[in-house]
Amino acid sequence: MKVLVVNTNGDILVVKESGLDWWNMPDGGMEHGETIKDAIARELHEEISLNCDFKYEVISVEDPHLLRRVKAWQMRIIFIVRPQDETFAPGDDGDEIVFMKPEYFQESDATNEQEIYQYWQIAKSRHII
Repeated sequence: MKVLVVNTNGDILVVKESGLDWWNMPDGGMEHGETIKDAIARELHEEISLNCDFKYEVISVEDPHLLRRVKAWQMRIIFIVRPQDETFAPGDDGDEIVFMKPEYFQESDATNEQEIYQYWQIAKSRHII
């Protein structure tokens, strides 16, 4: 799953996870027995220290694809999350977090950063943000 958090200025919350040098939306997988909301809450706590309630909505669901390095299938679901509190700090799995203008990611050379802009565009076109 990937999580899009947009502030009132329309900026996107992104994280640099420990050991990585590119920006990404908070993301991760579900553990056995977790609900979707529990998985989102856990990932947001691990990456951006989110400790409040939130509402979420599905933005997009990608077709399953094979992750060859781990020999497993992945189907990514992209959510927009609206937390009750916008107080964030790097969590155990995040080195840096910041809100950035969506256009920054449109111009990026990194494919994963371009995806951030694409998800933002999908949410915008569906009037979710």
